Amino acid sequence: MAEQGIQGNEWGSGLASIESRHSVDETVTRIEEILRAKQVKLFALIDHSGEAAAAGLSMPPTKVVIFGNPKGGTPLMLAAPTTAIDLPLKLLVAEDAQGVVRITWNTPEYLLQRHGFPNELMANIAVIAGIAKAAAE
Repeated sequence: MAEQGIQGNEWGSGLASIESRHSVDETVTRIEEILRAKQVKLFALIDHSGEAAAAGLSMPPTKVVIFGNPKGGTPLMLAAPTTAIDLPLKLLVAEDAQGVVRITWNTPEYLLQRHGFPNELMANIAVIAGIAKAAAE
């Protein structure tokens, strides 16, 4: 499994990405299981490719998992209200044209730079990389 973009920006500023060993559906299931085990709330699952198919269009499997913990997110939004535009946290799980599945997310460092909340609150969202890595294995 190749890690791509963990410290870089494969698709643009502030994004990190890791390759998954699983299909999009299996990866999403793994994320959901990790969230349940950590007692993190799953707010929504957006199936972009499913909606495209319903509209008569075709795209590779693409889903976004939206999740968070109000105990972690609320202090960030209180410190920097604009953080609410990027919370809850999101993981994009998508298959590319070569059939490679990647998990992509906004890095906590990017969110810190973008919104200017205190450094000590970055730990509240730093779990995202660990969730992605665990789901990808």
